[in-house]
Order: sequence, then structure tokens, then C-alpha cells
Amino acid sequence: MFTSLETDRLVLKNMDYSDRDFILEVFSNLDINRYLFDAEPISNLNEADEIINFYSQHPKLHHRWILVLKDSGQKIGTCGFHAWDQEAATVEMGYDLLPAFQSKGYMTEALEKIISFAKETMGLSQIYACIYPENLASVNLIKKFNFQKIGHRIETFRNKDYDHDLYGLEI
Repeated sequence: MFTSLETDRLVLKNMDYSDRDFILEVFSNLDINRYLFDAEPISNLNEADEIINFYSQHPKLHHRWILVLKDSGQKIGTCGFHAWDQEAATVEMGYDLLPAFQSKGYMTEALEKIISFAKETMGLSQIYACIYPENLASVNLIKKFNFQKIGHRIETFRNKDYDHDLYGLEI
């Protein structure tokens, strides 16, 4: 079901073990991890392998694509789904982009494609995003797709509670 996808400027490549160095680069980056309150930044290739293992599990309730620039082949970020509830036809979406490639429309392009994929291929009716309120770039991004704030939840990390806003998109 999960295939590589293409946009005007990107290939959304399925994550695999050839991406382990890139996964380490992304998920060890402190700027990217600044608003992630669910796990410590990773620090070695074994931890990168754990992330790849998570997105490779079957049944396939999670999936992550690597964003690759078509013109250079450079890997610049990831996006995908987790917590797919097939009965309720819902999923949670996540994404990240290396700082040098932010604010250039790449993630807008990628999310447009995976939202379409969620509707047309996965048969979903709703996509959720859980965002730390101070992550204004992420909030502004999902508002482009008409996500609406539908509630909040608390993420506990390092023995501290962090409020997160929950956004939903009916598709």
C-alpha cells in the first residue's frame, strides 16, 4: 500500500535501512527536537535503526517517508503517519525538516501529497496533528490545510507536563 510518492520538487521515499545516517542526522538535531516531547534526541545508529524498525512493523499502523529533493537527491526531512486506527479511519500525522530547508514550501508540498494519499489510498476520514503551541511554524503549516483545533492533551516528558494542542482535519 505504501509506495514512494512524487511532487513537483520532491520524491517521498519509503524509509529503509539505507536511511539510517539521515535518520540519525534528523532525530539528533536539537532544532528539530526542540518541540518533540515524546523521546530524547537520538545519539547513535542503533537508535536510528529502532526508528526504522518502528516504521517497518507489521501490521503497518505507522509509515514514514523520507523527503528527497528531485534535482539533487538530497534528503531533507521526513513525514508520515502513526497510530493508524483502521476501524475509526483515523491517523496521526508527523513531520520534520532540516532547518536549512524550512520556510521554502517543501513541507507544504509533501503534506499536500500525503493528505491526498490518506484520503484516496488509505480511506481515512480524519487526520490528527498534536502540536506544542509554541511551535508556530507547525501550527501555521497545518492551518494551510484547514486543520481545526479540536482539543488538547498533555505529554509528559522528563517528569514535566507539556500541553499540546490537538488539531483535526476531516477528509
